[in-house]
This record gives sequence, C-alpha cells and structure tokens, in this order.
Amino acid sequence: MAKKRIGILTSGGDTPGMNACIRSVVMAADAAGFSVMGITKGYAGLIEGRVDRIKTEDVDGIVKNGGTMLKTARCEEFKTEAGQKKALQVIKAFDISGLVVIGGDGSFQGARVLSHLGVPTIGIPGTIDNDLAYTDYTIGFDTAVNGVMKEISRIRDTMESHERVGVIEVMGNKCGDIALYAALAGGAEHLIIPEVEFDVDYICEKIVASRIKGKMTSIVLIAEGAGKGEAVANYMRAKANLDAKAIVLGYTQRGGEPTMEDRFRATRMGIHAVTLLEKGVGNRVVGIRDNHMLDEDIDEALSKELVFPVDLYDEYKIMSENQK
Repeated sequence: MAKKRIGILTSGGDTPGMNACIRSVVMAADAAGFSVMGITKGYAGLIEGRVDRIKTEDVDGIVKNGGTMLKTARCEEFKTEAGQKKALQVIKAFDISGLVVIGGDGSFQGARVLSHLGVPTIGIPGTIDNDLAYTDYTIGFDTAVNGVMKEISRIRDTMESHERVGVIEVMGNKCGDIALYAALAGGAEHLIIPEVEFDVDYICEKIVASRIKGKMTSIVLIAEGAGKGEAVANYMRAKANLDAKAIVLGYTQRGGEPTMEDRFRATRMGIHAVTLLEKGVGNRVVGIRDNHMLDEDIDEALSKELVFPVDLYDEYKIMSENQK
C-alpha cells in the first residue's frame, strides 16, 4: 500500500528556522508512515508542478542553516481563481493528501484558500516580523532580534569613536516588535515604531541634553513602518546640527544561522503540524502562546487583531528615560 503524501512549501519572506521546521515535518511524517513532497518556490512552484519527494537523508544537517531549502517566492497568480485551480490540479496529480505551509499572513491567506477547496492544510508561522496575532512567536523572530542586537553594539562602537548619533532602521512594517525587543535588550536610547506616536524634535532635544551632560553618542532604532532612517538622520542634522548617520540593516535580518530558540520552536511546530494531519485535521494554524503549543482555526486566527505589548514598551521607556 502506497504511503500517504504530505506536501510542504515555504512562502513569502524567508526566515531563519524554516529549514529546522522542514526537517521536523519530514522526520515526523516518516515516523508516522507518510512520505513528504517538497514544493519548490512556494505557491508559484505549486502552480508550476515543481514537486519532488523529500527523504529524511535530504534534511540531514539543515537544522543549522538559514534560509529555506525549498526556496520561496511571492505569487500573484495564486490570488486568481485560475491560479488556484491549477494549484489544486497539481495537488491531485501528485496525490497529496495534506499540505503544510510555512510563512506569514499572506502565505496563510493562501493556505486558507486551499483549505476551503478541500485540501487539509496546516499553517506554520514563519516571519521575522512576529506580526501574527494568534501566536506569541513566529519562526525567525528570535534570530532577527539577536542579529539586530549585535549590530547595535557594533554600530555603537564606531559611533562612539566619532561622537555620532546612529539611526538604525530595521524591518517591521505594521509591527515594531523587532525594534522594540532589540531596543530593550540592546540598550538603544531612542525608539521609533509604528504603534506609538513619536516626535523627532523631542528626540533631538533629549540627545542634545545628553551631549551637554557628556554622553556624546546615542542610538535611535526605527522600524521601517514608522519612517525612513535616512529621513530621520537628515532631519537631525538640519534641526539640531547633530552628526547623525543612518544605517539600514535590510536583508541581513533574514539571514544567518538560526538561534536555539528558533530551531527548538520550529521543530516543535513542525511535529505538531504532522500530528494534526495524521489525525485528518486541516484548516488549522499552529503556534505558541504562553510557552504552550496551540493550534487554531485558520479563519479565526486570521481575523484577530495584533495586540501591541504595552507592558514591554513601558519597560523600555523606564530604561530610556533614565539614561544620562
């Protein structure tokens, strides 16, 4: 009797920890008696029929690697009825009985479509932005924050040598978690995020006051959704005659070896996704809340609004306001 087949794809922006998750899905599926079909380049690859078997030996050693062995892409065609029909035909042609989708909000929208078309689909949160409301954690976030924290220290070294202000722009469109967590852990003096109104004039005043007291260097961390680092640095130079330099960290935040936290949680979520499919359950997303594994109806999960961590921001303000 042929093994049941689980399909797996990664979609949208890549994140450190995706490979750890792929590995856990393949190994858990093998233990459950399933075979795994890897779909290259997300929904685009699904439409094009880029489907190949992944064996346990294929995922040996990938747990430590950033990126995704399955590659990833964004796919406008899948948003159309014709594209969705093609994808469904490929799923049937390869006799795929269930699908695991690793990605963010857009990827989950696609997973919901396939679920409603009758394909048992499980979503696993993979986005460095940590911007999915139903879960406390998304794969890649911890690695990204650790990377930003290290860059804050490195940039501070050179800013102090020249007595400059470093304006560091990080990823985070609607959600400023990367900036918030990194600022709190990395000691950034000032923070600009999309969830909180900000006043660059006030920041300038604080920096000037600090310089009068002898603190010649400050770090301003800004999430991309709140504005551009270059624009803030330019304003500081023009308004307060501050020697401000903008640094955009960009895609470095998506790369690199995943942290223990990302590997650990990605592995657990991959196993949980396979367990659900083994039970014949679909139309779910898995996640972590209060350090416990969860799974939730995909429609309910996507309808939730992101809650800003006010407590963390208040803690950051205590640290920021009490610096020299």
